[in-house]
Order: sequence, then C-alpha cells, then structure tokens
Amino acid sequence: MRREFFNYYLPDSLIAAHPPKERRDSRLLSLDGMTGDIRHLRFPDILRLVEPGDLMVFNDTRVIPARLLGRKETGGRIEVLVERVLSELEVLAHVRSNKPLKAGTVLCFDDGVVARVEGRHENLFRVSFTQPVLDVLDNIGHMPLPPYIARSDDEEDRNRYQTVYARQPGAVAAPTAGLHFDELLLAELQDRGVNIGFVTLHVGAGTFQPVRADDVRDHRMHAEILEVSAELCNRVEETRAAGGRVIAVGTTSVRCLETAGASGVMTPVRGETDIFIYPGYRFKIVDALVTNFHLPESTLLMLVSAFAGYDRVMAAYREAVAEGYRFFSYGDAMFLTRNPAAHEIRVADIFAELAGA
Repeated sequence: MRREFFNYYLPDSLIAAHPPKERRDSRLLSLDGMTGDIRHLRFPDILRLVEPGDLMVFNDTRVIPARLLGRKETGGRIEVLVERVLSELEVLAHVRSNKPLKAGTVLCFDDGVVARVEGRHENLFRVSFTQPVLDVLDNIGHMPLPPYIARSDDEEDRNRYQTVYARQPGAVAAPTAGLHFDELLLAELQDRGVNIGFVTLHVGAGTFQPVRADDVRDHRMHAEILEVSAELCNRVEETRAAGGRVIAVGTTSVRCLETAGASGVMTPVRGETDIFIYPGYRFKIVDALVTNFHLPESTLLMLVSAFAGYDRVMAAYREAVAEGYRFFSYGDAMFLTRNPAAHEIRVADIFAELAGA
C-alpha cells in the first residue's frame, strides 16, 4: 500500500482560494460506492440523496484564530500556530523562527501581549501567556488558512472558515465539509425527516502534514481531541436498529464515529484519537459520507478510498478535475455511499487502476 497510489493530477487553477458567494453555492459530486455511478449536482440537491430516518452527524468544533505574528524579545520575527490549548494560559504550538528556540525565550506580540517558551514536546513548543489564550487569539490572532490557500486571511474568513453550527472552540482547521451548510439547509434537512447529531473533534494542524512514509502503513497519525456523547451513541444505535443510515459530515465525523464504534457498538468517548483509516479498513458505523476533495497522497484521500473503493474514488477524482470542480477547503463537495467490499481491495486492483488512469 504505497503512498504514490494516492496521487492524482490537479492544476493549480482548480484550488479554491475563496469561498463561494453563498455557502450552498458549491457543486456536489455524488458517487455510489456500490456501482461507481457518478452524478453531477448542486449542493442543495443533497436533499434528494437523504431519506427520512437518516442521521447526519456534524462536527461542532469551532476554529480559533490560531496564528500569531510577533517577534522574539531580541528582535527576530516569529510565527506561532497554536496546535492545542492546554489551559487558560498555556498552549502547544508550532513556532517558526530564523534560529532554534530555547526554553525561556520571550515572545512579543501586538497589544503588549507577551509569552514565554517553556520547553519542547516532540516537534511542538509549550508556550505560556500572561493573559488568557483564547482572548489573545480573538483579539490579535489570524484565521489559520491552509498552506495551499496562497493569500493572507481577511475579515471574511472569520465567518466563512467556520461552520454555522460551530460551538466548541479548539480547532486550528475547519471541518470543511460542514462549510456548505447554512441554517436554511439544516432546517430543510430536518423537514425532510433527517435527524441531526453532533460530535466534537478539534482538528489539528497535523491534518495538513504530508504522508512521508513510502508504505502508508508505516505512517503515524497525529492525535486529536474528540468527544462522542452517550446521547449521540444512543441516537446512532436507534438509527441503525430502525434501518436508517448514519451519514457523516466530514472525515472528522467519520473518525469520531469509527473510534467510538470500534467494537461494532457505539460507546461514549472523551479523549484522543489517532485512528488511521486507509484501504483494507472495515467500516463499522458510517453508511454515507459528505466530504470535500482532498490533497493528493493525503490521509483523508486514503480514508475516502477505503470508504467507497479505491478505483471508484480515483476515477471520480479524475472526472472532477475534467469537469472543473473546485478543490480543497473552500471548494466543492462529494456525497459518497459506502462500498461494503472496499476492504477486500487487492494490490493487483490498484495496479490495474493505475494502468487505466
């Protein structure tokens, strides 16, 4: 299972640098995981793809303005990207500096904000502030746009790089599948008889880290904080018992549901997950998935390939490129149904797919 199996051609012109005018203005590619059938739709057509009694599960994490620009007390420029809030005054963060940082280094930001490097934790720095961290970020922080969006954040991003149902602050990247939903569409889904539930997974900056291992099985996922409540677990089990589908909105919701349902039965969980889903994985909970298009050779593309089948997903991506879909965080979306036989994928199947690409 090699990393390059998950590469595909994408012209830079298809990477969305800005959100559409309205959240629901994106396109929707529907992929039937069983048959490979593809339909080209608009996002509001999702109302035609769901059924009364389905349960759609959203990630209610809230993106914090996690990027800070400042200087060391000695004058050198630094950039801080908060990865995790540890307490009211302390964070784990990526820090870019022209010289290696040492414990005790003082960092200075706008509005007289001062912080101190306390030490290292693996590839991150433990940084303490003299003021509440979330207040500092709200006041002087920048929205942490992904590295493939080649522009500075602006005021629009404070709203649009955030779902309308975001409640729990802590993410440093948006659960982007949810960006397409507005309040009206959520109401229309409920009017259709679709039930709505929430999990929380605070997306970390590691979601954009490339897979460096040649064999993807050697890759180790970064851990992210999650919470799946007893109430949500009960609703999932009730939905399954009644014959409804569990529809995950975003790969982060998939990771929550499959972590909580690892035994085949949903169990409440509050802590961390480093679940890595790639072809060969047997899904236990999720029946359908709403997701954006993902980067080549990324763990998220591997997850989607495991869900609907490697050959079907890669064919759909090629068609999306040919049809001019917009890619990544501010781009268009997919609706996929699960291929129950996808876990039986063989290396020979992958080589046959590559040969036909």
